[in-house]
Amino acid sequence: MKLAAAKFGRSMSLAALCIGAAGCSSMSGYSNPAAEAKLLPTKGNTASGVVSFVHQGDRIIVNATVAGLTPGAHGFHIHDKGDCSAPDATSAAGHFNPSGHPHGHPQFGPHHAGDMDMLEADASGNARLSMELRAVAFDGEKGIVGRGVIIHASPDDFKTQPTGNSGARVACGVILVK
Repeated sequence: MKLAAAKFGRSMSLAALCIGAAGCSSMSGYSNPAAEAKLLPTKGNTASGVVSFVHQGDRIIVNATVAGLTPGAHGFHIHDKGDCSAPDATSAAGHFNPSGHPHGHPQFGPHHAGDMDMLEADASGNARLSMELRAVAFDGEKGIVGRGVIIHASPDDFKTQPTGNSGARVACGVILVK
């Protein structure tokens, strides 16, 4: 019963977000909907940026621009909760995984719906990423709107369960309809 109430509340929140968004006639029936997560650093970190999500046909195009990272690879995931209130962003919970798959590489084999390609920061700590997601939607059971986006301190090994051994959370944002 609590789960049903939580899902109902989440659906109502998504509907309210959608109704307030310009050009949104329904959560699944409007053309090329867009959403965005503004990433803010967790306590003691400096990473920040923006991740945009644009629905095109059967996929969602993800574009990320991030600054303030340490040089090198960083795990990058959609997390289950859109809650960045904890200083270390653990309030965002685990990876978004409505289908119950093991953690893995987003381009090969089974993986969490929230598994994304790694961010690669240059020597100045800047990273850009463009990729496609096909295991998610904007709404419904596989909906990402209202969920969290996390950048981790370390590379994702795409094997270790359930997190990819990506380390601490250095930035967090919530995906909201634009």
